[in-house]
Amino acid sequence: MNERAQVTDGGFRPGAGRRKVAGGVALAVLLLLAVAVGSMTGLMLVYSVNLPQIDDLMRYRPNTTTDLYDTHGRIFGSFALERRIIVNYNDLSPLLREAVISIEDKNFESHWGVNFFRVLEAAYHDLSSKNRAQGASTLTMQLARNLFLSSERTFGRKLQEVLLSIQIERKFTKQQIFTLYANQIYLGRGVYGFEAGSEYYFSKHAKDLTLPEAALLAGLPKGPSEYSPVLNPDKAFRRRNMVVNSMLEDGVITTAQANVARSAPLGLHIQTPPNSIAPWFVEEVRRELERKFGSDQVHQAGLKVYTTLDLDLQQTANRAVLDGLAGYERRHGWRGHLLNVIAGGVGMEGFKHPDWVLPPEPGAYVHALVTGVLPYQVTARVGDDQLVLTPEDWAWTGFKTAEGFLKEGDIVYVHLSGQDGNLLRGTLEEDSGAQGSLMAMDNATGDVLAMVGGRDFNLSQFNRATQAERQTGSSFKPYVYTAAIEEGATPEEKILDAPTSFGGYTPHNYEGNYLGNITLLKAFADSRNIPALKLAEHVGIRKVIDVAHQFGITSNIPAFLPVALGSVEVTLEEQMAAYAAFPNDGIRIAPRLIQRVTTAEGVPLMEDTPEVTEATSAKTARTMMVLLREVTHSGTAAIAAALNHPLGGKTGTTSDFTDAWFVGFSPSTTCGVWMGYDSRESLGDKETGAKAALPLWMDFMQAAITGKDGETFPGDLRNGQPGPLRVARAAVKAIH
Repeated sequence: MNERAQVTDGGFRPGAGRRKVAGGVALAVLLLLAVAVGSMTGLMLVYSVNLPQIDDLMRYRPNTTTDLYDTHGRIFGSFALERRIIVNYNDLSPLLREAVISIEDKNFESHWGVNFFRVLEAAYHDLSSKNRAQGASTLTMQLARNLFLSSERTFGRKLQEVLLSIQIERKFTKQQIFTLYANQIYLGRGVYGFEAGSEYYFSKHAKDLTLPEAALLAGLPKGPSEYSPVLNPDKAFRRRNMVVNSMLEDGVITTAQANVARSAPLGLHIQTPPNSIAPWFVEEVRRELERKFGSDQVHQAGLKVYTTLDLDLQQTANRAVLDGLAGYERRHGWRGHLLNVIAGGVGMEGFKHPDWVLPPEPGAYVHALVTGVLPYQVTARVGDDQLVLTPEDWAWTGFKTAEGFLKEGDIVYVHLSGQDGNLLRGTLEEDSGAQGSLMAMDNATGDVLAMVGGRDFNLSQFNRATQAERQTGSSFKPYVYTAAIEEGATPEEKILDAPTSFGGYTPHNYEGNYLGNITLLKAFADSRNIPALKLAEHVGIRKVIDVAHQFGITSNIPAFLPVALGSVEVTLEEQMAAYAAFPNDGIRIAPRLIQRVTTAEGVPLMEDTPEVTEATSAKTARTMMVLLREVTHSGTAAIAAALNHPLGGKTGTTSDFTDAWFVGFSPSTTCGVWMGYDSRESLGDKETGAKAALPLWMDFMQAAITGKDGETFPGDLRNGQPGPLRVARAAVKAIH
């Protein structure tokens, strides 16, 4: 027998020893595997402790945009911390869905939340390359991270992301996951989700995107700022074409489609910034909503706010105020005193004017930076657009050549008229700092139809329609005459217009002359001061003040006789609402901005009922209507008769021409206009309410009365039938 096979004295056999070693190794391996599995299980338990419950996603409601609707159901403004519009899967263009999957997650339809091959590939790339870390997240992982986790690059956070993604895939369909992702992803410029992105970048819905547009949006999630078509158009162009190439490789588009898409321009059509059409109105709505619902709900809950604004009339009001201010500036000739960025030590290249946030459009009034001056040509910049002015564009200034009054670096004010090729064209205007405001409401409902609070919201958010208290001048006289009529005065009653003194107070008529014995109708229509003071003295100034308060004037009015001529400060809003009581048969309806508010799903949250009070009797109101209508027929506002419509109102001018007013109405609409300087300097000689404010009012009212040829005031006879009484009086009777 072989010696190697024999049992030794210790009983050991070499073959048995090898089996024993192998068993030990196997045991060690099993122990290591157990430790690894235990460690992984422990890690998973540790990192899953603080994971959000997947049921939270079932109830998840992202921050959405609160939209403001005008009286015709058109969106004109919004509030949002994150500009997002929630849509369904079928509201997204198939091209967009294919583009996103091709560039972000090619195996989206087949993986179960995590693509381990992609993870390993990315890990190898990160270890073997010093370049930027390569992403390995699926759409599901991106969704989990964006909804629930931070963006830190740690093993623990990545493991949580994987665990969440697996849970999401188990609970939701691929369509649901894609829809959640599409509504959540950030696309730059404060925009979240592809629907909001499509509307912002292309002014269209996501379901209507073309291939180049879809590819551009699909490329943004990787780097919203880096690939922004606004900030970095070259990078955005290359990124878009990378998406197109990826779609071609995946076979979802043809070579011909890819060639056309790659050669297409970016084709941006940036959405007009929100709240730019009626910014002062929107700001008033925001304040009211926040008082009632709180800031969080207003800016995050996606409310639907149905306002009283008429978008068409608002745009008319915007033009009327700016055109009226331009007309005023031209009447006073070129004043100069332009700001110059070079003199101010500001670089020409880096200069940005606040009103350049809006894209330049024909009809807009904008500031421009002069970049070059030749005798017969001025070049200027409006944002990134170039503007050219020629002698006919500045002829009104009286200068034949531009070198006589302009220089490089000047900031000028321009009324844009259109484009000549790639160049903007317009006329030179002047911004002396004069301000104007306008506010209009529906007489029967109190609905505010339009509101302009100044020349440029981007330069001054102060609302001169609701916040500025200005002396009213003769626009206060209706309260004096109302008090007198309540005491029994009539339009045909005579009053002596002659020099007089009231103690130590010796007033004068604006015209500087006296007409002797005239009717109250004539005295009111021509806005004579002496008759108004005599009436106020007769009825008592405290009675006049009480009447003003009955009409909704809230100012603390001192009991001095000059108050009868308007030496009291009132807001345009209060004046407008007060005047609307006259065509309303004496019923004052408080202005309202909001009709109703609902949740995003349409559940009612608020319905605003107008506040209705009686300012004076129907008899007194109708007598006052005789006076107020005479103003627009033969008095200080006689030019309004050119509108050929039932109208009434009153002009107002203060001492030294610091404030110009016209407040007037048709049977259905009341509108107030004010013009002046915030500094209370004079508008200039003879800049009365009739000259400065009335033309703006007429421009607006021309649009407001369009299509209302048959309307009449209460008590009017038309075709043998009495005119309709206002609904508001019935409401007051019901209340009392």
